[in-house]
Amino acid sequence: MTLALRLAAKGQGTTSPNPMVGAVVVKQGRIVGRGFHLRPGTPHAEVLALQRAGSQARGATLYVTLEPCCHLKKRTPPCVPDILRSGASRVVMAMQDPNPSVRGKGIAALRRAGISVTVGVARSQAEELNKAYCHWMKTGRPHVTLKAGMTLDGQLATATGESRWITGELSRKEVHLLRGSMDAVLVGVGTVLMDDPALTARTGAGLEKLTSRQPFRIVVDSKLRTPLKAQVLALQDKARTMIATTAAAPAARRSALQKKGVEVLTVPAIHGHVSLPVLLKELGRRGITSLLVEGGGEVNAAMLGAKLVDHVRLYIAPLLLGGQDAKGVIGGVSPTRLKRAIKLCHVATRLVGNDLMVEGDL
Repeated sequence: MTLALRLAAKGQGTTSPNPMVGAVVVKQGRIVGRGFHLRPGTPHAEVLALQRAGSQARGATLYVTLEPCCHLKKRTPPCVPDILRSGASRVVMAMQDPNPSVRGKGIAALRRAGISVTVGVARSQAEELNKAYCHWMKTGRPHVTLKAGMTLDGQLATATGESRWITGELSRKEVHLLRGSMDAVLVGVGTVLMDDPALTARTGAGLEKLTSRQPFRIVVDSKLRTPLKAQVLALQDKARTMIATTAAAPAARRSALQKKGVEVLTVPAIHGHVSLPVLLKELGRRGITSLLVEGGGEVNAAMLGAKLVDHVRLYIAPLLLGGQDAKGVIGGVSPTRLKRAIKLCHVATRLVGNDLMVEGDL
């Protein structure tokens, strides 16, 4: 199963909205087939592994990281019939599929056919690998990671808004890898106006090359103040952009943005601002399973306040800014009592160059 999980991880960043799945066929203690799911529309891991095993699959054990599918609501045929045709005598799976179209049905179909089924081997590792997919299936919205680069005293930028670069080169390269693994990345219009980010995933010594897969770029902009020459609007042929706005946005600005190939989505307003819960539900409806929030303090505060953040990753540089007027990582109003502080669990830390990376779940 460990090998199957390693194979599944090769689909990181390409399988969404499908889960990452790996499979291994073993006969008489020897691996005779292996496979992993690469992207939607391509063969599933179990099918590939069984094809490679060929006639040796008869009487073998199939190890797979997720319950095999048995429904027709997708572009590829169901996997259960292929398993039955292969003659495999046992299936060991890490976890049940949370998809209501599959959940438990694949297991039941295999057992009805007389195949021995074991469920739960390395379940926690499999659930962690597909936490975005599982979250999307259970909630209908993407799994949200809030990422920020900050000083040791919790500041995102100076009082004038200068923030390039607080963190070191290794941290920035790691963030581009993280961005490239996500379905979408989100910022507020304040970040666009202050920093003019491209929000693309890049690689190379100077981060000058676009990676083959780009996240869907989202700007939360209730009055469409995003400049038409903003970098986040460029390269629409390689990285799509959507601006989430409200009915209060000027029609002329909406038209100008649409002419540039930018999608403008009108979302209900809450106190004049884009309703983030409604926006995330819409993203989930579109098949976006993972979202990276790289906003400023106010967007961070709004996402946390709406309880929409699932994971936090902070890159902390060995710098001190000081002052009450610097830009903090979380804006808004501070709670009056410590017991109202947001607590992280499953916390992990590591050094990234001279920076300290701290992450945890909410």
